Amino acid sequence: MNTTSNSGTSAQNHKLYDVIISGAGPVGLFLACELALAKCSVLILEKATDPHSALKQLPFGIRGLSAPSIEALYRRGLFHELQIHQQLKNPHQHQNNKHGAQKQAGHFAGIPFLEGNIDRSRWEYRLPSSTETSLISEMAELETIFSHRAETLGVSIKRGYPIHHFDQHADGVTVQSGDETFTSKWLVGCDGARSMVRKAGGFEFAGTEPEFTGYTATVEILDPERLRPGRNVTEKGMYMQSQPGYMAIQDFDGGAFHGSKQPITLEHLQEVLRRVSGTDVTLTALHTATTWTDRARQATTYRIGRVFLAGDAAHIHAPLGGQGLNLGLGDAMNLGWKLAATINNIAPEGLLDSYYTERYPIGEKVLDWSRAQVEIMKPSLQAKALHSIVSELMNTRDGATYMAERVWGVSTRYDLGDQHPLVGYSAPNFEFENGSTIGELMYDGKGMLLDFNNDVQHKTLAAKYNQLKHIAGSVKNQLGLSALLIRPDGIVAWVLESEADYNRLEEAVGKWFMVA
Repeated sequence: MNTTSNSGTSAQNHKLYDVIISGAGPVGLFLACELALAKCSVLILEKATDPHSALKQLPFGIRGLSAPSIEALYRRGLFHELQIHQQLKNPHQHQNNKHGAQKQAGHFAGIPFLEGNIDRSRWEYRLPSSTETSLISEMAELETIFSHRAETLGVSIKRGYPIHHFDQHADGVTVQSGDETFTSKWLVGCDGARSMVRKAGGFEFAGTEPEFTGYTATVEILDPERLRPGRNVTEKGMYMQSQPGYMAIQDFDGGAFHGSKQPITLEHLQEVLRRVSGTDVTLTALHTATTWTDRARQATTYRIGRVFLAGDAAHIHAPLGGQGLNLGLGDAMNLGWKLAATINNIAPEGLLDSYYTERYPIGEKVLDWSRAQVEIMKPSLQAKALHSIVSELMNTRDGATYMAERVWGVSTRYDLGDQHPLVGYSAPNFEFENGSTIGELMYDGKGMLLDFNNDVQHKTLAAKYNQLKHIAGSVKNQLGLSALLIRPDGIVAWVLESEADYNRLEEAVGKWFMVA
């Protein structure tokens, strides 16, 4: 990885990259790794000179990874590098209900759902060899892991290089950063909520305005016993105290303070905390603080010509439940192999268009999930009544299971036009008799025709297509299946249960792969 900083020297860079990515956050880095895995040349331009922002460190940078994100890391050989989740205890506290103490597995608008209420038996395709449904990581850890992988794959990263302007033409994109010019065949904006690529590219960013200003801060408290631990929804908003001096607050001011861009002072934060908590707690020092809102917006298209959006550049919402990072990593996993196939001239017609048609509905659902949480947290009698009803539902087996499916991404599915219940879902992590798993066979980023019966015609068909390998063998639990077509991103595209249907298989393969 060629990592440099901008010295301000005027220069014309003559190398033509396959892809320029704006933004070296987790989404941009992971996308770069996916592209480089397929032998594409990638340049990342990052406006920040220092990747080690204080807001990316614990506790600010803590993030919950959902099942699809964990599976993506596992399928690229990166899962074993995660360490934070082994060092941290589950941040959810034990909650008491009529059945006694149970472990909190997650929350919706601060309302916990409990591990003991989740019926995992309903997830028939999650085998014992499956990865975790959720775990804790942090932004800095992910960026370190992805940066190292990018270095191994030959990605170039230039820090201190904000994109100021770009022009796209029939054959590519010309990007201006300071006095330097770079050219590529494609440009992807992974540059966050205030994306310059989105604004300069003319993307419409439709959605709703905020209801509150959120605060995240590290402070020193004179009398912390005045505040209840954990997450507390009050008549004025919400506050959360976790870890020594770590605070999160929601003040329903319509996002006014965040929009004002005023500095966060100790006096202001104390006033907000006292009002929201209903106490006269005293803050004695403010170390680090940032604000955020529940503004929920989504680009109406994720592509204009040779320019794409991914991650927060394509969609923003309140960080309630940690959905944003997972949504962005899903974008990268979906776009990476499709854009690489297009660059390498092995993409069937319409493949690149499926990035938007598959990812937009997923983003839309997450935005609605965020809006629903905000609605139930408002300081009003209507919200209080709704809060009470939802709490009761979440304390049931059906309610807790539904919440877990949504929060952990277990129910995520693409509509691929096939009625089989597994098509469009993440592939089960089948375990072979020798102990190897499907996830471990996907490190190379290729698709596979998984064949439990070692059908000669299946093998012959797979050999005709680029980026598709035939994997045959016996597994410990076939789930009543005979064969599966699995895309490079791990999504099931075709299933065979009994009698062979070679015509339907060939149609499915031709939709996602090109003849060699």
